[in-house]
Amino acid sequence: MQTKSLFISAGHSASDPGAVGNGYTEAAIVLEFRDYLAEALRARGIEFSKDGGRGENLPLSRAWRMAADHDIAVEFHCNAFSRPSATGVETLSHPEHMELGRAICTAISDTLGIVNRGAKGEGSGQHSRLAFVSSGGGIIVELFFISNPDDVAKYQRWKLQLAEVLADLLAEEVRNA
Repeated sequence: MQTKSLFISAGHSASDPGAVGNGYTEAAIVLEFRDYLAEALRARGIEFSKDGGRGENLPLSRAWRMAADHDIAVEFHCNAFSRPSATGVETLSHPEHMELGRAICTAISDTLGIVNRGAKGEGSGQHSRLAFVSSGGGIIVELFFISNPDDVAKYQRWKLQLAEVLADLLAEEVRNA
């Protein structure tokens, strides 16, 4: 039985495409992933809200307001750095979501075979101090480095499996009392 509400969000949109790297925009990757995750959650009977219909998402200014109305809110992003060797997954959140952030990092690191950079406070990373965390109480997930061609290739190879793995993790989390 589901005891917690869940919100999932794609961190960028057509009006704010985010980072660009290796032939992809951050907006395209996170929107696609959010939709894969939504399908996997539906298959598990999990009720959730998201920031737009399939293939679309709302502006970030609306997403954090929606996040604030849920027990668990997860927004997907991609990291980028000037050195293409930078790699890994990390999460940003308030202290009360660190444990879930760590579990998400481990699941992504294990599935994609990339470095686990860990769960961090909201003041870390390039997407630090976003309203999604500071006002919405959510978790920002930096899936991988879009600037790293190996990270991108691993994501492209394993993205469907990753959606299944995270759906299992989130399903367990929203069903825990």
